[in-house]
Amino acid sequence: MVKTSEPSKHIKKMIPYQIMELREIQEEFAQFIKRRGWDKFYGTQVFTHLIEEIGEIGKHLLYKEGYKIKGLGHEGVETSISQEFAQVFNLLMQLAILHNVDLEAAWKTEFARMKQRFPEKEWRQALGINEE
Repeated sequence: MVKTSEPSKHIKKMIPYQIMELREIQEEFAQFIKRRGWDKFYGTQVFTHLIEEIGEIGKHLLYKEGYKIKGLGHEGVETSISQEFAQVFNLLMQLAILHNVDLEAAWKTEFARMKQRFPEKEWRQALGINEE
C-alpha cells in the first residue's frame, strides 16, 4: 500500500514522500540486489559489512557525545548518521532476504512478544518515570 503523506517534523527534504509497508520495501530491495547479483554474496560477507556499518554509527555517537574530538587526534566523520542508519537497514534487509526472513512478519511477532515481556507500567516504575 502506497500513500502520500507529510513527514514528521524530524524528517527534512522529503516532502512529499511515499509511505511503504515494510514488506513492500523488502520486496523492492530483493529485486534491487538480485538485478545487481548481490544475492550471490554469502551471508557472512553481508553480516560482516553490516557490523562495519553499525560501527560507523558508533563512530558518529563517539563524536556527538564528545568522547572523540575532531582535530585532537581524530579525523572526524565524513558521512551523515542518517546515511549510516540507511546502510545498516539495507544490509539487514539483504541478510534477511538471503535467509528468507519476512522482516515485517518477524517484527510483528517479536513486537507482540515484547509487549508481554516488558510491561510498560513496570518499566516506567523501575526507571522512576512518573505516570502521565
